[in-house]
Parts: sequence; C-alpha cells; structure tokens
Amino acid sequence: MTTAIITGITGQDGSYLAEFLLEKGYRVVGMVRRSSTVTWERIEHIKDDIEIVQGDLHDQSSLINLIDDTQPDEVYNLGAQSFVPTSWNQPVLTGQVTGLGVTMLLEAIRLGKPDTRFYQASSSEMFGKVKEVPQNEDTPFYPRSPYGVAKVYGHWITVNYRESYNLFAVSGILFNHESPRRGLEFVTRKITDGVARIKLGMADQIALGNLDSRRDWGFAQDYVRAMWLMLQQEEADDYVVGTGQTKSVREFCEAAFGYVGLNYEDYVVQDPRFYRPAEVDLLVSDPSKARKVLGWEPTVDFKELVSLMVEADLARLSG
Repeated sequence: MTTAIITGITGQDGSYLAEFLLEKGYRVVGMVRRSSTVTWERIEHIKDDIEIVQGDLHDQSSLINLIDDTQPDEVYNLGAQSFVPTSWNQPVLTGQVTGLGVTMLLEAIRLGKPDTRFYQASSSEMFGKVKEVPQNEDTPFYPRSPYGVAKVYGHWITVNYRESYNLFAVSGILFNHESPRRGLEFVTRKITDGVARIKLGMADQIALGNLDSRRDWGFAQDYVRAMWLMLQQEEADDYVVGTGQTKSVREFCEAAFGYVGLNYEDYVVQDPRFYRPAEVDLLVSDPSKARKVLGWEPTVDFKELVSLMVEADLARLSG
C-alpha cells in the first residue's frame, strides 16, 4: 500500500486530496499541529480512514520523527499560513511556516527517506507584480506580500533540494482554487456565504475591498488531481495549474448574486479596510505544460464553481 503524508490535511486542499488518495487505495497520514482549536469539519467524514499524527512545520525534530515513523512514499506539503492579509499582520510567522517550514520538511526527507516523492504547494501569488501575461513556469517572480515572498522561498528551496540532492521534489504553482470548503475569510467564500445570508434574510449587505481585482479561479477538487499527477511522472518538474481564464471580484459577485436572482449592486459596499497594502496585478495562468505533460484539464467552469459554492452555503445556513 502506498503511504502519503499530507500536511495541512484539515484545510480545503488537504481534505480533497485525502479523499482522492483514499479512493486510490492509499494509506493516508495527516499531520496536524498540537492545538486546542484544530478544526476537523472538512475531514470528519473520513477520520476513521486516515491516520492523524502530530507535527509542526516550526519543529524540525517532529518532522524527522514523522518521516522516520511513517516511511512515506509521497509527501504533500499543503501546510502554511495561507491567508494573504494575515501575512501583513504576521510576516515573521508567515516566513517561518510558509517558507522555512518547507526546508525543515525537505531536510527530514533527505535524512530519513530520500526516495520519497515530495510535492510543494507553490502559489500564483509568487508572480505578484507580473512581468508577463499569462504566467507560465518561466515567468519571473515579483511577490507583493509576505505570503508571496515566503512562497517564493519555499519554491526555490524545493528546486534547490531537487538539484542538489537529487530528491524527487516538485512545485505546483497553483492559481486560485475555491470550493464550498474554502475558509470564510477568503473573498470568494465571503461572497457566497454573504449571498446565502442575504437571500435567507439573515444579512443585508457584504463589505468587500477592490472589486476590480482579477484572478484565475478554478475548483479545488480539480487541482488536487494535478498535485497527484505531478508525483506520478518519471521526472520531477514544476507546473503551473489554472484555468487560463481571468475574472474580477465584481464578476464573481454578479454570478453569485445572479444565481439567487439578486443584483449585487444593491448589497455590496466597498470598504477601504479590505484593500491590500500592495495589490497584485493580472494573475492568469498558462497551464499548457500541465495539460500536455500531465494530461490535466479542469472539469468545473467558473459559473459552475460559483453556483456550487452558493448552493452549499444556502444548504448549510438553511439546515
């Protein structure tokens, strides 16, 4: 039985990846931090099918023990401080977990089981102030947040360990991917939750930041499949994963409110508090390499994604 470790298993991507690997017959080991506030809701339905172990991307010895004890065939590093606005308030923590944590995990693999295949969750936020549109694997990075900077470090240290120690280590440069399991602090889920509350008479407006900010949004379940595909290749390499289409926050609002028969302009207010100190420019992927080499294609389009999320929030709040 193939053994996979997932850091960040309680998050959106971790939960979908765990389901995906279980369906493929994997032994799934999820690493969680020792905390009084671990949120299990995304993996509650599969908790009996996975192994949960304690570990911390801050703590080298816990990672060495994790690799030694489980002897994984694959490691998916999805654990991070992943909310961009928080990275402005906690830049050092973000650097330690999202950046240095990658080094600690790679070092644990190098020492304990160097034939392990390693996946690093890189991010389109690394492109930031973009040098070209669309962005591919060769586009230079210009991060515009402490989160983006930390992800660039994580990305390059992964490349470094691959080239220096011949580890099978890959980076998936994933563009924004959403789902009903997205955290409520993220703008897409904030919108769909707000739409459901307004439709059900529980709220009367949503406060948002820059409505003209554009992103390449896909469905998280599609993207975890791409992660797995990267680790099944003969050669370790890096891949951009996205839809290749860009939509604005305004268009997301239009689609979400439109799904329940409302006009977003009646309910959305712009609040300067939600603007970033430095906005990223036009993030849109060129996923042609992933399509060609991995055979990967997204299966859910933008409108389907928005309706999926609104429907899930309506069901949750109605129940």
